[in-house]
Amino acid sequence: MRLFLCEKPSQAKDIAQVLGARQRGEGCWQGNGVRVTWCIGHLLETAPPDAYDARYKKWALADLPIVPGQWKLQVKRKTAAQFKAVKRLLGEASELVIATDADREGEMIARELVEHCRYRGPVQRLWLSALDDASIRKALASLRPGAATFNLYQSALGRSRADWLIGMNMSRLFTLLGRQGGYDGVLSVGRVQTPTLRLVVDRDRAIADFVPVPFWAIDVPLSTAEGHFTAQWQAPEAHCDDQGRCLKQEVAQAAARAIESADDAQVSEVKVERVKEAAPLPFDLGTLQQLCSKKLGLGAQETLDIAQALYETHKLITYPRSDCGYLPNSQHAEAPAILKALAAADPALEVLAPHLQPGRRSRAWNDSKVTAHHGIIPTAAARGLGALSGKHRAVYSLIRARYLAQFLPDHEYDRTRARLVCAGEPLLATGKVVAEPGWKRALPEALAPSGNQPTVQVLPPLKRGQACDAGQPRLKSLFTQPPKPFTEGDLISAMKNVAKLVSDPVLKQKLKETTGIGTEATRASIIQGLLDRGYLLKNGKALAATPAAFSLIDAVPRPIADPGTTAIWEQALDMVQSGEMALEEFVARQSAWMGKLVERCKGLRLAISGPAPASVKKPWQKKRGARSAAGAPRRRKGAKA
Repeated sequence: MRLFLCEKPSQAKDIAQVLGARQRGEGCWQGNGVRVTWCIGHLLETAPPDAYDARYKKWALADLPIVPGQWKLQVKRKTAAQFKAVKRLLGEASELVIATDADREGEMIARELVEHCRYRGPVQRLWLSALDDASIRKALASLRPGAATFNLYQSALGRSRADWLIGMNMSRLFTLLGRQGGYDGVLSVGRVQTPTLRLVVDRDRAIADFVPVPFWAIDVPLSTAEGHFTAQWQAPEAHCDDQGRCLKQEVAQAAARAIESADDAQVSEVKVERVKEAAPLPFDLGTLQQLCSKKLGLGAQETLDIAQALYETHKLITYPRSDCGYLPNSQHAEAPAILKALAAADPALEVLAPHLQPGRRSRAWNDSKVTAHHGIIPTAAARGLGALSGKHRAVYSLIRARYLAQFLPDHEYDRTRARLVCAGEPLLATGKVVAEPGWKRALPEALAPSGNQPTVQVLPPLKRGQACDAGQPRLKSLFTQPPKPFTEGDLISAMKNVAKLVSDPVLKQKLKETTGIGTEATRASIIQGLLDRGYLLKNGKALAATPAAFSLIDAVPRPIADPGTTAIWEQALDMVQSGEMALEEFVARQSAWMGKLVERCKGLRLAISGPAPASVKKPWQKKRGARSAAGAPRRRKGAKA
């Protein structure tokens, strides 16, 4: 019997329908000579410390570090029935096709079951990026050998065990140190969550330490027979900061008086430049979360949940947990069918029909840039969108617009820069005239104009030597602004681009290659976890660190809060994935490193400011049968790390 092992029930149902396995069995779909079963995320979880020794139920400094000699997994209670069904089916299978999500975590979800249930038959891998029928059939026609992705599982296992070592040991260590200092709460520490928390703490400190600096600017209203416009005074460099802001009030006041005494300004130079802007790439998850935070006010986790529903439930988009915005060249052949389906599903797109070029190949199609997943795009399963709720439709519209943009011309505009002199003072006026809307026609605001679009100054025709009437200058007294607090979208961006904060060139490059700290699949849950644990607070869209967060970041060993550590880990995990380093060697190195950190920190005196959040369970106050967040097995798919 050929068995397909999927990650989720909805995924299994979609694949089963294509395979002709339409009869419902116990924990599976069956028919046409195959069975299709499913996990519910991870059916197994890494065992907690007390599974290795009962004394670990009580948290004690003397027991740290905890390093398992033989790693254990245990069946998750909530999904034990499905585990039983999968185990039975694996025992009956003569051939297995792994059909979990095509990423490191998806590989682990399947492989840990295969090993735990001691399946020894042949294995193949279904590598799938969309759940519409056409995509499933295409992937079924090109199954990969199981050996091709086995080391991906080894890499995932290495990351999971290393995360366990940090999470269990450091969380217990700092919670106990906090208790000694009078803090009655859990101090959770993790490989990704702690560097992420440091980003917010550092930003909040930069805001608190910011000293505003005054500067001055002058706007000068000008006019010709053809129209009105505004120019800005250009202060002498000697009196400006590195951003060209005038820091000398007396210099600005003298310039304003001189301009006020003049009747006109002479045009000294006019430059008109045609600017072409290529369409932005299709979304990866991070850029989608950033834009949804900015445009729609959605949190990172909410955006992921909506995208996941559009993928799994509605079948309208491809796999959303992608870290790549590029598309494989082979996908271009599907473009006409997708464009046709999109047009049929939404009459509002009719206005784009004369401008769309299905044969156009934008920079998005580039095999060399595609990673395990390609950019998030619509599928050919598009249909009437009336069933989508407001938020779901808004997110889908953004994804659809980015795809449509690939088949529209470049956006082109003429940028005019006019330099003038008024009473000896230099002025600069800039203007913009759109020559070709291009791909911006596809943006949701272009399809449904709201009437409040930002206006751009259009300069009247100007030529060198021309005199323009000068009006009353406006001297503006301004102040430099502090950095803005992080929003969830901003923090996602900072996690992706954390390489900017690392000085070592090798680590900086590694962080760029791995797109920063965390993954597209976990960043939203990392942020949500920091909120749930009381390390972060939300004030509208803005995030702020709590006193406990400041104290913890000051106390943890610097490598734990340093994003460069993640780069070092990823280098080693790459070696595990490529077969250059054995999983056992990687875990042994992590264990030794963790042991040294724990011993170094045991004598710290830790004073945590502020009360513990009421929502966070204490390990010494847990209910019977429950485990605290810091002592529980690590949440796996989309969990904190």
